[in-house]
Amino acid sequence: MLSLTDSIRISSPLSDSRLSFLSQTGSRTSRQLKFVRSRRARVSRCRCSATEQPPPQRRKQRPEKYKQSEEEKGIDPVGFLSKYGITHKAFAQFLRERYKSLKDLKDEILTRHFSLKEMSTGYELMGMHRNMQHRVDFLEWAPGARYCALIGDFNGWSTTGNCAREGHFGHDDYGYWFIILEDKLREGEEPDKLYFQQYNYAEDYDKGDTGITVEEIFKKANDEYWEPGEDRFIKSRYEVAAKLYEEMFGPNGPQTEEELEAMPDAATRYKTWKEQQKKDPASNLPSYDVVDSGKEYDIYNIIGDPESFKKFRMKQPPIAYWLETKKGRKGWLQKYMPALPHGSKYRVYFNTPNGPLERVPAWANFVIPATGSPSLDVAELLYSFADADGMQALAVHWEPPPEYAYKWKHKLPVKPKSLRIYECHVGISGQEPKVSSFNDFISKVLPHVKEAGYNAIQIIGVVEHKDYFTVGYRVTNFYAVSSRYGTPDDFKRLVDEAHGLGLLVFLEIVHSYAAADEMVGLSLFDGANDCYFHTGKRGHHKFWGTRMFKYGDLDVLHFLLSNLNWWVEEYHVDGFHFHSLSSMLYTHNGFASFTGDMDEYCNQYVDKEALLYLILANEVLHALHPNVITIAEDATLYPGLCDPTSQGGLGFDYFANLSASEMWLALLENTPDHEWCMSKIVSTLVGDRQNTDKMLLYAENHNQSISGSRSFAEILIGNSLGKSSISQESLLRGCSLHKMIRLITSTIGGHAYLNFMGNEFGHPKRVEFPMSSNNFSFSLANRCWDLLEDVVHYQLFSFDKDMMDLDKNGRILSRGLANIHHVNDTTMVISYLRGPNLFVFNFHPVNSYERYIIGVEEAGEYQVTLNTDENKYGGRGLLGQDQNIQRTISRRADGMRFCLEVPLPSLQVDPNSKSMITLVIKVPHMMTQKERFYIALTLINIDTFPR
Repeated sequence: MLSLTDSIRISSPLSDSRLSFLSQTGSRTSRQLKFVRSRRARVSRCRCSATEQPPPQRRKQRPEKYKQSEEEKGIDPVGFLSKYGITHKAFAQFLRERYKSLKDLKDEILTRHFSLKEMSTGYELMGMHRNMQHRVDFLEWAPGARYCALIGDFNGWSTTGNCAREGHFGHDDYGYWFIILEDKLREGEEPDKLYFQQYNYAEDYDKGDTGITVEEIFKKANDEYWEPGEDRFIKSRYEVAAKLYEEMFGPNGPQTEEELEAMPDAATRYKTWKEQQKKDPASNLPSYDVVDSGKEYDIYNIIGDPESFKKFRMKQPPIAYWLETKKGRKGWLQKYMPALPHGSKYRVYFNTPNGPLERVPAWANFVIPATGSPSLDVAELLYSFADADGMQALAVHWEPPPEYAYKWKHKLPVKPKSLRIYECHVGISGQEPKVSSFNDFISKVLPHVKEAGYNAIQIIGVVEHKDYFTVGYRVTNFYAVSSRYGTPDDFKRLVDEAHGLGLLVFLEIVHSYAAADEMVGLSLFDGANDCYFHTGKRGHHKFWGTRMFKYGDLDVLHFLLSNLNWWVEEYHVDGFHFHSLSSMLYTHNGFASFTGDMDEYCNQYVDKEALLYLILANEVLHALHPNVITIAEDATLYPGLCDPTSQGGLGFDYFANLSASEMWLALLENTPDHEWCMSKIVSTLVGDRQNTDKMLLYAENHNQSISGSRSFAEILIGNSLGKSSISQESLLRGCSLHKMIRLITSTIGGHAYLNFMGNEFGHPKRVEFPMSSNNFSFSLANRCWDLLEDVVHYQLFSFDKDMMDLDKNGRILSRGLANIHHVNDTTMVISYLRGPNLFVFNFHPVNSYERYIIGVEEAGEYQVTLNTDENKYGGRGLLGQDQNIQRTISRRADGMRFCLEVPLPSLQVDPNSKSMITLVIKVPHMMTQKERFYIALTLINIDTFPR
C-alpha cells in the first residue's frame, strides 16, 4: 500500500545524464557543455514501498587505463640521459626531483583552474572585454592594492567614477579586481525589459532592433515549440498538488474522520484513473503504463511509449528563440552610448600602502608607452591617442567596428621539414632614416623574402617596449603590439600576407626578464615589489638592470602561459624564439664560466622554477597547437633542450647554436687564416652530436643588432664598396669568404638555418639604434636596399638565393646528419656528405691541389651544376668546360668505395688565379623524375686576408 507519508523517488531518463566538458580544437578553443545520456536508463522505476531500503550501491571500479604505471605511459624523467649515454648521478637525481616538482605544480594549478588549457587562456577574462550585456568588463591582478579604479578620457580621468565594488564582487582573495563599465542609455530610450538582454556586437553588426518585444518572442516559443498539453505542468507546476489538497481538505472533502474512507491501494487507484482517462481526446504527450511485476516488494515498471520517448529525445532545446532575443550592433548603438568607445585612452588607478599609483594595465593589447622621446617617429594616427603632454604612457581601447576589423584571408602554411629563417626588425627594415611601419614591411620586405627563397620570417621587437634603442628586448607590455609600427590590425595583416606567400611567422618572445619601468611596465605594478618579480637581488638582472619573473607563482604562470597562447590565437603566429634562456635558468643570469661539467646544470644556481615554466610552456603550446614551433636560445646549451618532456627534456623543437657565430667572429677578427683549425670549426658547427638535427645555425655576428658590432660583411669588405676604398683583390677574397662561411654553416648542421635581414647580400653597415650617444641618429638604423642594384651585392644575393634553392629543391637541410669523413688540419680541407650531397672546402691560404682525393660512395660521372666562380656570383670563371664533369676512380678513400680527384686551384698573388670555387654537381644516372640527386662539391681556396 502507498500512503501519503511514503517517500516517492522517480527518476526519468534524463536524470542519468552526466555533464561533461568537451575541448574544441581550432583557431579558437572554447569549452562547451554536452549532455551524455546513459545507455543503461531505458526503463524508469517508481518505488512504492515505504519500508524498502535502496540496494547498496556498488563501488565503481576504476578503469584499467588508470592503473597503468608511469613506465607504461612512456614517461621517464631521465630518459634522455640513457639515450645519450650520460651517467651522472647528481643530475639524474635532479631530473627526478624536477619531475616530482612538476607533478606537484600541476596538481596545485588544478586546484584553481579546471585545466592547463584554462590557465593558458587568461586573456579571455583578463583586461578589457566587451560583454554582450551592453557593458565592458575589466579584470586586473593587483594583490598589493587596496583600491582599484579605471581612469581615462571616458570619465574625465576621475578616480571614483569607475571603481571596483566593495566585497567579493569587487575583488577576490587572490587579488583580482573586477570593474564593470555600464553603457549609457541614450536620451529618450527606455531600459531593456529583459534583464539579461544581449547584443551581438561582432557577427550581427548590421542587425538593428526589430521591435519585437520579449513577451512576443516567449509567446511565439510557447505556441510553436511546445505541443498541445506539453507545457501544461510548466505553466502550472502546482496543479496536481493543489487538486489533491482540495480533494482532501477542501469544502467538498471529508469533514470528519468517519467520512474519511480508507484509501484504496495503488493498483486500485491506478485502474480507477485509467478508467477515467479512456474517454479523453488523443494527446501528443508521452504515454505511460504501469505493469505489476508480481514481486513482493510491490515494484511497478513504468513503461513508456518508445515513439514518445524517441520524439522527446529528438526535441532540441529552444535555443533559437533565445537567440532571437539578441539584438545586433545597430540596435545597441541605437539605444546605448558605449561606456568605453574605440580609441579611448585609459589607465588603472591603485591605492596602495605606499600611496596612489597609476599604471598601464598589464593585459592591455594596445599601448602608447611614451610619445615624447626623440627616438620615436610615431604615425599621426598614434599621436592622436597620445596624452596632452605627450609623455605619459597610456593604454588604448582597441575595439574597431566589426565591419572595419581585419578579417583573415589566408590559411596557415604547412609546417616544413626544414627551416630557412629570415630574421628581421620592422623598425629598421626601411631605407629612410625613420621608424618603418608594418605596412612598409609588407610592401617592401615580404616580397624580397619570398624571392630570396626563405620559408619563414622571425620578427624581433614586435612586443611593446618603451625604449626603442633596446631593440625590443626590454618588454613593458607583453600583450601589446608595438605602436611604433602600427595598429594591432596592421600586424594581423602582416602575418596574413606572409602566410599568403607561404612564409611562417615566428615571434622572438622575451619571457626571461622584463623592463624595470614602473609607469608603463610591470615593475612595482601594485606598489609591492613581489607582484610579478622576485624581491631583493634575485629580482634584478645582475648586469642589465631588468626584472626577473617569479616563475613559481601561479598567477605569474597564468600571465606568461596565457601570453604565449594569446599571440598564437589572436595573431596566428607559427612559433616562438625564446630569447636568452640563460638569463632565467640561473640565478647568476648566465654570467659565469661554464666548463661543461654536469654539476653546473644541477647546482644551487639553477632556477628549477624557470625550468618548470619552460616545460609547461612547451607542453601547453604543443598540446593546443600541434604545429607550433619553439626555438630555444641558450648560450649554455642546457642538457635536454630539445628532448621530449616525457623523457626529461624541456620540449623545444630547435635550439640556436650561438657558439658557431662567436667562432666565426673570433676567426675573422683575431685569427690569421693560416691558423684556422679545421677540427675546431667542424666540432663547433656540429656540436656534441646530441640533437644536432634540431640545431639552428647562423653565420652572423650575434651582437650586430644589439650592441652595434660589425657585421661579417663589414669585417670582410668594409662599410663602403667604392673602388678607392678597397682593392679588387681584397673585394674578391672578402666576397668569396662571405659565401664560403654561409654555405658550410647552412649545410653541415641541423634542419634550420637563419639569416639576418640584409646580410644575404652582404649589407656593409652594422645596426645601431637611435640613442643619446649618437644624438638619436637613424643613419645606422635602416637597411640599404638600393645596394641590390650594385653589381657586387647583387652577385652575393644571387648566390644566397641559389643556396636556398639547394635546400628547397634538393632538401639538404631536411636530410639526415652530415657524414663528416674528411677533416685534415694539415691540408686544411674539410669534406662531408649530406645525404647524396658531397661538400669539399679547402681553407689553405697557399697550397693548391691539382688532384686532391676525396672519397665518395657512388660511382659515376659528377656534373657541375653550381659554381661560385661563375661570373654571375662575382667569380672569374676559371673552371673550364672540360672540368664540369668529374669521373670517379675505383679506389677506396676516406672509408668510401670510390674517390674523386678534385682540382683545388691555388690563390697566389697572380690576379689571374685568385678565386674561390663552389661547385654543385650531380650524378646523371641517379636522377629520377621525383627527386634530383644532387652532389655538392665545394672547392674553396683562400689566401691570407690583409689585416
